[in-house]
Amino acid sequence: MKIFANRVYTGETVLTDQLITCEKGLIVGINRGNAGTADERVAHIAPGFFDIQVNGGASYHFTAHPNEQCLSDIEEACLTDGTAFVLPTLITSSIDNILAGIDAVRKYIEKYPQSAILGMHLEGPFINPIKRGAHLLKYIKKPERAMVEEIVRYGKGIILQMTIAPEMFDDHLLALLQDSGIALALGHSNASFEEARNAFNLGITQVTHLFNAMSPFQHRNPGLVGAVLSDERIYAPLVLDGKHVDFSAATIAYKLKRDKLFLISDALFLGKKKARFQWEEFDATLINGEYVNSEGNLAGANISLMDAVQNAIKELGVSVQEAIEMASRRPAEAIGLHDRIGKIALGYPARFTCFDAELKNARVLKG
Repeated sequence: MKIFANRVYTGETVLTDQLITCEKGLIVGINRGNAGTADERVAHIAPGFFDIQVNGGASYHFTAHPNEQCLSDIEEACLTDGTAFVLPTLITSSIDNILAGIDAVRKYIEKYPQSAILGMHLEGPFINPIKRGAHLLKYIKKPERAMVEEIVRYGKGIILQMTIAPEMFDDHLLALLQDSGIALALGHSNASFEEARNAFNLGITQVTHLFNAMSPFQHRNPGLVGAVLSDERIYAPLVLDGKHVDFSAATIAYKLKRDKLFLISDALFLGKKKARFQWEEFDATLINGEYVNSEGNLAGANISLMDAVQNAIKELGVSVQEAIEMASRRPAEAIGLHDRIGKIALGYPARFTCFDAELKNARVLKG
């Protein structure tokens, strides 16, 4: 298959009038050319967007429905919104539910090896109750070796990202998780600046959603936010909807983090149609464009990754190329998949996000 694009955002630079040749699902040629020999013509093409935190599709929520039907719903909703790769996110719940989620993702990937789903993000259950947000208190666990080992063993190769509160762990258990190969992120944490810095020095290089559900920056107690903003090693994703984080705070974060800042949707549901949701005591209602629970806490976002890209350009003043990096190459780097996805380059997947000059009508194109 040959794709002609007027503008190609490679993840590192911008090319014009390129003919991209694809074979067996991989990119095998990128050359200046014309549309005459192309099978498909697009205005703008980018590496497939990668969302490492999506809680539900258009209809089903992964934690409430850890099964193939939900994963198919998430994949379809992502592709509809222009997101080519995704980590369905399972939040704090029972160990049985976590294992069921791992099983579902493993079977889905085995059944559909070319799907958008690369693995899963486990957000909890080893978080700090003080910063639980909308997570259910009854399922938060104090990390114990046997439980941590069971999750690591059962989730091998499937859990690609895990959110933890480092202050709930001792260094030995943190090292066990580090050695598992799972990309760890600090989140739902009340860690002090010193506790966060210790975790970073042990090798953790990212947080879950900057500013949200973490100890804030204060001039005498800089907290986890201060530790992130002051450490150039640390990747920081933003839920850039203007509700989870004020755009002015996001602008400050961009000035400090630069190429370590990237985008996630943290969508409770995609498609902007699901008005209400209930799972056990977890509830959410869509009010003024945001999901809020009965306690008044944010319960998840209502944006797509393309919405976040548009906001980055408009509100942070970044270039289109950089905004695309924030939705493709940088999340791949953050969790160690940069050698597999995140670029338009030889040998990378022929799975692209395409859009028009106004950054609208996003779709996923497979070569």
